[in-house]
Amino acid sequence: MTREQPAGGGIELGSFLRARRIRTTPAEAGLTVGPGLRRTPGLRREELATLAGISIDYYARLERGKETRPSPSVLDSLARALRLEEAEREHLRELAARAARHAPEPASPPSRAVRPHLKLVLETLRPSPAYIVSRTNDLLAANPGGLRLLAGIEEWPVRQRNIARYLFLHPAARDLFHDWATQVRGCVARLRALAGTDPDAPDLTRLAGELLLNSPEFARLWERYDIRGRSYGHKTFHHPEVGDLTLGYQSMELEGTPGHRLLTYYAEPGTPDHDALVLLDLLGSQPTPRGPASSQDAATSPST
Repeated sequence: MTREQPAGGGIELGSFLRARRIRTTPAEAGLTVGPGLRRTPGLRREELATLAGISIDYYARLERGKETRPSPSVLDSLARALRLEEAEREHLRELAARAARHAPEPASPPSRAVRPHLKLVLETLRPSPAYIVSRTNDLLAANPGGLRLLAGIEEWPVRQRNIARYLFLHPAARDLFHDWATQVRGCVARLRALAGTDPDAPDLTRLAGELLLNSPEFARLWERYDIRGRSYGHKTFHHPEVGDLTLGYQSMELEGTPGHRLLTYYAEPGTPDHDALVLLDLLGSQPTPRGPASSQDAATSPST
């Protein structure tokens, strides 16, 4: 796969297999390596083919995107040989199903509109920061604390506000997140999973193309082909306005939407972290002089 844009069909299936093959060491696969220099960082094609019980030629065709109809038993054998976890096995099956189709389904940009009742949900969560993102992490709506938590993102025009773009391209992001490297890995993993099942989606190709050109870190993570992202846990922030705080977070899919997710942060009432959330909510509620493109009302207005 080139860095210009994500590929689709059998090429995407082959890219996933290759990425996993070069990351699986012979020792992990139960093989004994003899003396001598290995040019391949992980398993060789012939080693993986042998472990999976398929011919070397057939596996090579799979990896090159020329074989697009592997059987379920072949997929299971490859998954076992590569030590794939359940989420990765499911992704492999989805890639194979898409590769088997004769023609890609026509892609259409999903709606960015946020329904009024979901905006009301954001308001009821205050002072906990919360926001709604699209399947490609466009920031579609936020309550005051949710927007203020992402320090500096309100300075961008509404259509430019995207969590992945923020993480990789905004100068404040690296200082804001205590574990920035973990955050970006999870973010890319979500986008990579979408690329595997809907690689021709215009919203994805535009975003991935921009980040591949402008961020070497994104390009490196994109090539790794991780497809797992956490939907809950804790994050520590070094916020320029309210100081250090550690928050729990929960991400959830919103039914009846084109892949939108709600993400909210929380802290135990009476703790310094919760006091910081109250302050963030207060700061976010104050009008800013930056103009309508950066106002909180603009951040929560629907766009199509």
